[in-house]
Amino acid sequence: MKKYDVAIIGSGLGGLVCGYILSKFGYKVIVLEKHYQIGGCLQTFRRNGVTYDTGMHYIGSMDEGQVLHRYFSYLNLLDTVRLRKLDESGFDTIATNGEIFKIPMGYDHFIESLSQRFPKEKQSLENYVHSIVDVAKESPLYNINEINDSVFLSPHTVKWSVNEFLNSITKDEVLQNVLTGNLPLYAGKKDKTPMYIHALIHNFYIQSAYRIVGGSDSIAKSLANSINKFGGEILTNSEVEKINCNDERAISVELKNGETIEAKSFISNMHPQLTLEKLNTPLIRKAYRERVSNLENTISNFTVYIKFKKNTVPYLNSNFYYYASKNAWESENYTEKNWPLNFLYMHQAPENGGNFSEGALLIGYMKYSEVAKWDGTEVEKRGNDYLEFKEKKAHRLLETLEKSFPGILANIESYSSSSPLTYINYTGTKEGSMYGIIRDKNSPVQTLVSQRTRIPNLFMTGQNINSHGILGVIIGSIITCSEFLGINTIIKDINNH
Repeated sequence: MKKYDVAIIGSGLGGLVCGYILSKFGYKVIVLEKHYQIGGCLQTFRRNGVTYDTGMHYIGSMDEGQVLHRYFSYLNLLDTVRLRKLDESGFDTIATNGEIFKIPMGYDHFIESLSQRFPKEKQSLENYVHSIVDVAKESPLYNINEINDSVFLSPHTVKWSVNEFLNSITKDEVLQNVLTGNLPLYAGKKDKTPMYIHALIHNFYIQSAYRIVGGSDSIAKSLANSINKFGGEILTNSEVEKINCNDERAISVELKNGETIEAKSFISNMHPQLTLEKLNTPLIRKAYRERVSNLENTISNFTVYIKFKKNTVPYLNSNFYYYASKNAWESENYTEKNWPLNFLYMHQAPENGGNFSEGALLIGYMKYSEVAKWDGTEVEKRGNDYLEFKEKKAHRLLETLEKSFPGILANIESYSSSSPLTYINYTGTKEGSMYGIIRDKNSPVQTLVSQRTRIPNLFMTGQNINSHGILGVIIGSIITCSEFLGINTIIKDINNH
């Protein structure tokens, strides 16, 4: 039986980055993935000639010298991932309060552009930019600086909610709603989501924003190739059913096919609640298990994957956020009658580099409770009532899109859809949650999931550690790998790259 230094459960971005870093440093690594396809939220699928992203839709801070560009360089991704820059004059478009607002790249452009729409709020906008930049500067891993302190974030950014922060910036409710416009990027909850999550994400994109050409799975494939070159292994169709422990530590994992994999250490890229379900050991105390199991998860989504008739729809080089309500925070509180209260509409970057769009994604919030009665059913075997439910929801979402883009329905050749159940099947997240466990400023310690577990050689990684999104997960992976290498060893390696 082969024995490894580190067995990584799950091949999402967090698992692959951990596999990359540890195998680069000489650890004998194996990555175990339950699906036939690696990547987690980096997975794509191709239908009717169009490639669709499933979770990673656009990325930020990719201009040379910016933070994600530096991480991509270190992870050997620059030459293997094709990018197309979004519209610098408005990479995000916010439709709220019956008006359209463009969010431009660059701090100065951001301030000047929005000041034209809110002439009395220029100072407020300057204060906003200074605040989000300060949060990023205070976070050493967002600047790739050596760390001599265990505190990665200032306490006030953790204990201050996004809406409290924005209310301190401006009393203009429309401007507050515009600044909250990218809410689906973190599925924030009013009076709960800490200010730092909003600040880091908005700062990340304002610097520069790009779409991935040809699908986000190019990131997963590139990392996997590097892991293999470093001597690591990746096994697909290898679902972990159980993590075995002795009296002191984890010793092996049992796969669904009956195989056992032994390792000195283990990293779980699964949702923390799912990780605990794989463990039957007194090393996990009841209080810890109950705390993690009872943590609230972010909302899920319903997505329509659209294929356009050839050369009918000009490529939209901006992300379109729509809100039916004057208050973006109300989007989760929909009813059967008024759904959807929001949507995010994005075109896939044309693979041929052309000016017409081939396909698009249309995403609206959806509660898990709407599909709970079909939980436990298999993909493509959920029954006609489920198909009818999806068709009804897709039609409603497309009708809402038509109001903002008159005539768009006539240019759609075909479409398909996915629900929270699809997310559960392909990413293993709880209740189809988009971003895992909600961080709550009212309970900052209780809703923090550490990379360490109660088992000394079992660690966690992924969007529940540190933060979600491509940058948050990469940084969370570095934090996890620091348990093996030391944080500054990794930072020096990045800076010397």
